[in-house]
Amino acid sequence: MTRRLVLLRHGRTEWNHRGRVQGQQDVSLDDTGRSQAAAVAPVMAAMAPALLWCSDLARTRETAEPLAAVTGLVPTYDARLREFFFGDRERLTHAEYLALDPEGYQEFRRGNYDATPGAEPTAEVRKRMVAALEDLLADLGPGQTGVVVSHGAAIRVATAAMLGWPEDQFHTLRGLDNCGWAVLEEDPWVGELRLGSYNRGL
Repeated sequence: MTRRLVLLRHGRTEWNHRGRVQGQQDVSLDDTGRSQAAAVAPVMAAMAPALLWCSDLARTRETAEPLAAVTGLVPTYDARLREFFFGDRERLTHAEYLALDPEGYQEFRRGNYDATPGAEPTAEVRKRMVAALEDLLADLGPGQTGVVVSHGAAIRVATAAMLGWPEDQFHTLRGLDNCGWAVLEEDPWVGELRLGSYNRGL
């Protein structure tokens, strides 16, 4: 029976709304984000998840809370599921980043995060995200679903990595919307993951 991973991006924060680079800054959901989390919870619950894991940052924990409440699942908080650390550019608005470093900003927008000064290397994000997702998969029984609440850039990288794509191919994926999700489904014949859907939303 097919195991399934659902990778859910957190709800909106005020920083998302204002176009400010969050990275690993511990920013909470705004009112819209809380409404998004409440609305997506029954959709996730309808998938009958057996496990709920999430990043330990506030915006993901707050997104997971309504789902935990409706399913009775106890979230597992894992720092490996955090967003990229974006170094010196965290806290800047996108307009400030562009004005400070136009070429660097263009690389950031392309997803070349390694060009961001002081940023966590993409290879390290890939390594920690894949390790966490593989641990979750190992805890799932046949036919079970695990929901992972994480972050936009980290999910892009992890999705491509879990599918076995070349390392730079994550650039071909658009960023997930707030409370958008991707579904990775295990092929029961070969045991590999397949992309079931990407950027599903309400």
